[in-house]
Amino acid sequence: MDQQPTKNTKRIEILDIFRGFAILGIFVVNIVIMNSTFLNQDEFAKQWTSQLDLISQKILQLFFYTKFFPIFSLLFGLGISMQAIKMLERNQLSFSFFARRMFILFIFGGIHILFLWSGDVLYLYAILGLMTTLLLRKSNKFILILSGFFLFFPFYDQCLGYIFELLHFQPEIFLKGYTGETVHQIIRYGTYLEGIHLRLLEYPSNIPMLLGFMSPIALSMFLLGLYLGKNKVYQSMDTFILSIKKPMILVALLTNLYRILFLFVLTDLEIYRIEFVRTLFIKGMVVSDVVMGLFYLLVIGWIWYNTKWKTLLAPLKYAGRMALTNYMAQSLIGVLLFSSIGLGWYETLSPSQTLLIALVVFVCQVILSKVWLTYFKFGPLEWIWRCLTYKKVFPIKRDTRIEIKST
Repeated sequence: MDQQPTKNTKRIEILDIFRGFAILGIFVVNIVIMNSTFLNQDEFAKQWTSQLDLISQKILQLFFYTKFFPIFSLLFGLGISMQAIKMLERNQLSFSFFARRMFILFIFGGIHILFLWSGDVLYLYAILGLMTTLLLRKSNKFILILSGFFLFFPFYDQCLGYIFELLHFQPEIFLKGYTGETVHQIIRYGTYLEGIHLRLLEYPSNIPMLLGFMSPIALSMFLLGLYLGKNKVYQSMDTFILSIKKPMILVALLTNLYRILFLFVLTDLEIYRIEFVRTLFIKGMVVSDVVMGLFYLLVIGWIWYNTKWKTLLAPLKYAGRMALTNYMAQSLIGVLLFSSIGLGWYETLSPSQTLLIALVVFVCQVILSKVWLTYFKFGPLEWIWRCLTYKKVFPIKRDTRIEIKST
């Protein structure tokens, strides 16, 4: 049976607002990494000692790092679930449909890595998203337990180290001979082709981080999103937010208490030197970051449904409706800001400057997204993804004359 797109229904605005918020946070973090790669991140950060830059670094550490990637992953899993439920209602659910959809996303990821930035997550989302679709028919209880397992299991690095040793795989070999200065010269002064070559080496060198850190978080949040979608919480989001408000606040308080203990007490203890204990302590920090990201969604949802401040959040929905396009556009902006084919600002911007640029760029994206969606139904990359998924060309332009008459 050929799949057909579900009928256009009123979009759930709060989900688009969540996506827009996630895209903002992701860019705030990504632009820091674009400005200085992991090879030189710690040393580069030490040179910024002004009060403004120290405050900016604290803001990034406390409120951004590892908070927004889980948010976007949760929404991705929820989106898979919502789409699957609609297809089930029409007796059209097909694994081949999702396989095609994820394969196209995989291609987008390859283009992203090759031409723009090696910090891509679309590759990861495509692979893990396909794995998630295999669990669509599993029980809600099983999905929730599996989500918890992937989040709380602490020994990924040790397991990967053992597997890499068995396979004689050494990720560091890809950038053997590359120093922070070498990377600096290529990005800031090298040719575009040299930049492509560097990105093709950087991505596989990041496999330990991708598999040991990002994949478990992403898969856990995909499954949590799948669980929430199968329970149709999106149909009564306001009620759901109220029902989890008190327990979520309590969990957020406890995890932040743990964060304080970790930063000021636990790392000074003698037992922290024991690898097993240290691994558990660090996993606690990762979990606290994820919880804080989810807490952000709770706060935004509560403001949206219960206060007059919702008008301040409303513009986020435009960026959220074009999340894929805006995500790729942010990487393009990064290339133009930091590489030799653009301004060549690599490793010249301070934390406060990158934070300011990220905010300004995002405001521009919100405005441009609103203008675009006034005349078009989908973002450009969202439209391509949709057409290739359904193997059908959809009209992208809006009939503004009809919309004007109806208002």
